[in-house]
Amino acid sequence: MKRVVITGAGTINALGQDVASTQEAMREGRCGIGPLEFRDVERLTVRIGAQVKGFEPESVFNRQQLSLYDRFTQFTLIAARQAVAQSGLTFHGEMADRSGVVLGTSGGGLTTQDENYRAVYEEGKNRVHPFVVPKLMNNAAASHVSMEFNLRGPSFTVATACASSNHAMGQAFQMIRSGMCTAMITGGSEAMLCFGGVKAWEGLRVMSRDACRPFSATRNGMVQGEGAGVFVFEDYDHARARGAEILGEVLGFAMTSDAADIVMPSKQGAARAISGALRDAQVDRTRVGYINAHGTGTAANDKTESAAVADVFGTHADDLMISSTKSMHGHLIGGTGAVELLACLMALNDGIIAPTIGYEEPDPECALDVVPNEAREREVDVVLSNAFAFGGLNAVLALARI
Repeated sequence: MKRVVITGAGTINALGQDVASTQEAMREGRCGIGPLEFRDVERLTVRIGAQVKGFEPESVFNRQQLSLYDRFTQFTLIAARQAVAQSGLTFHGEMADRSGVVLGTSGGGLTTQDENYRAVYEEGKNRVHPFVVPKLMNNAAASHVSMEFNLRGPSFTVATACASSNHAMGQAFQMIRSGMCTAMITGGSEAMLCFGGVKAWEGLRVMSRDACRPFSATRNGMVQGEGAGVFVFEDYDHARARGAEILGEVLGFAMTSDAADIVMPSKQGAARAISGALRDAQVDRTRVGYINAHGTGTAANDKTESAAVADVFGTHADDLMISSTKSMHGHLIGGTGAVELLACLMALNDGIIAPTIGYEEPDPECALDVVPNEAREREVDVVLSNAFAFGGLNAVLALARI
């Protein structure tokens, strides 16, 4: 099987509008969560989120493009442009035919849906824009990325709630490893911070009104974020032959289903996904130095994930570092695993472990080294990225330094 490496990365999120600024914020333990700013926010009980502030779409896209691009597509294209530029790849001829795009999202064009439901039901309008459907469909971002970069290979969208990005990146990894493709643009995006998006999540009663404090005994819920993370995955031999800079190697991937409950996580399902990723990567568990946790800040998720990690790693769990960067950039739902992968690359390349900020008080049910509040300098060779979604859908990636 082919080896798979990462040769490009791009992002826009509440911490920064590129990779360098995002990783700097992670090193500093900076929080991107703050008061939400959009129409009718005063009608919400949850009024905080990790919004992308200072972003002006008109400075990036022309009027015709904006009529087609929902906010989640805009985020995706910005991140994809950065990733492709860093990779140095161009797609034409056979390379175009052997390259594609797999992206994750959960809400897709939810902002467009929200705006148009408001126009029809609240304002009484009888018409909507003719491009509403192509603007809101979940595959819009993947399709526009394929068109912008001439990617004529497999292109599709994965929607598995909070595991969408990890599932998407796992599919891209497997396509290259199998020899089906030479390169894939992959990752995910989300833009659910609008009135309807937050109001729907309020109903679940899993949202914090003040802060995201994963693994802390004082945690009281998750905080939503928005943005995108996009990467270029590439065949190792192809990347080496052209002299590309390699950011890391994707070693393994596993996905499982709890088959148990639509919202409550299962320790067994999470543990099987973690074990499966290690098995697929063919690495001993003692080589893992860091795990970017799903770590949502809800009571159920954090203790379940901690228990799963303890079960899989045994005594080595005491030597692991595990942190949740959601405490800084919020929970991007379908896009979250992609932004979190940036923390994994920072750990591998810079030896900087992103912290879990907002940590106040130890929880005996989360008795792991959660790198509280301050980043740590430590060299690691193998890292994991966990994603555990509503519906009991789990996806774990294993990466290594080259």
